[in-house]
Amino acid sequence: MEKQLNFKKSDGLIFGIYPGSGVGIEMEGGSGLIKGKTDDPNQIHKGLHYLSGSKPFLVRAYTQYVGFGIGKYLTPSNVEQYCNDNRKLDLAICYRTNDSNMDDWKSFIRKIITEYKDVLEKLQITEEPNNPDGASGGDGGSLYVKQAIIEGILAAKEEIQHLGLDIQLGFNAVISFDPNDTFWKDMANLSSPAFVNALDYIGLDFYPGVFRPLPPNVSLKEAVKMVLSHFRNQNLVEAGIPQHIPLHITENGWPTNELRTEAQQAEAIEQIIKTVFEVRKALNITHYEFFDLRDCDILNNGLQFGLMREDYTPKPAFNVFARTINELG
Repeated sequence: MEKQLNFKKSDGLIFGIYPGSGVGIEMEGGSGLIKGKTDDPNQIHKGLHYLSGSKPFLVRAYTQYVGFGIGKYLTPSNVEQYCNDNRKLDLAICYRTNDSNMDDWKSFIRKIITEYKDVLEKLQITEEPNNPDGASGGDGGSLYVKQAIIEGILAAKEEIQHLGLDIQLGFNAVISFDPNDTFWKDMANLSSPAFVNALDYIGLDFYPGVFRPLPPNVSLKEAVKMVLSHFRNQNLVEAGIPQHIPLHITENGWPTNELRTEAQQAEAIEQIIKTVFEVRKALNITHYEFFDLRDCDILNNGLQFGLMREDYTPKPAFNVFARTINELG
């Protein structure tokens, strides 16, 4: 399928969203660790259409590689249905196994590329590999995850070029301020010129002021700038990843609960995105993807990240996000 829009870079930001419910959990009948109503494709279509308009827009999805060539828990299910000429797929392949067979892993990646090639715009190899907490979405507890990044990226690039496709390829991480954290040094030691040349982007998942309070006397805007600058100028430099490789915000959100009002969510989201937009040229940030479209019953101890409530009625943040896309996209 010939691309009609530029999904790689623009004067503004290229936006996207994860439109499903429980991440990595099969939601049929509301079963699983994260409970909630089954996704409604018609409502998702309406929400994505309202947000994206005619601009290039990314539909983020996740699948888990569990070893031995097996993938599970694609979410949202049947994700291709949400893609069209201006909405393309950003698929993250989570690496959730202690199986050391890299040949199976690389074969699985090739299979994914072939299966989704008609709608696939971005492919992310592993999910938060420096986050060891699988319950919060990290692959860092998998023994061979760093090797999986290196070999997975190289295999994916080879397959993409072999098939003559134009797919953005990268991996993501979370911020690390710990001087004893060796993840980025380890990546530098494992890296090679071929690996760096294969990268089209580096992703960052970050949630300022969500899972831990902001430092005293630090505003949300200041915290966003601090995180983005540290990731670009400290973490990525330590890994030997150059400035010319774009930075994508692959997950960001600000949830509601009993202590976090919907009005506060709308205000926080607007401030975060406008701050990202403000520093985009200095830090070479090209994409921003929000987590997520809709609330589910139980997620992260009552935190509800959705722009919409569980019944798909919009929170104030939904219209704020749509307006921001129109202004800054």
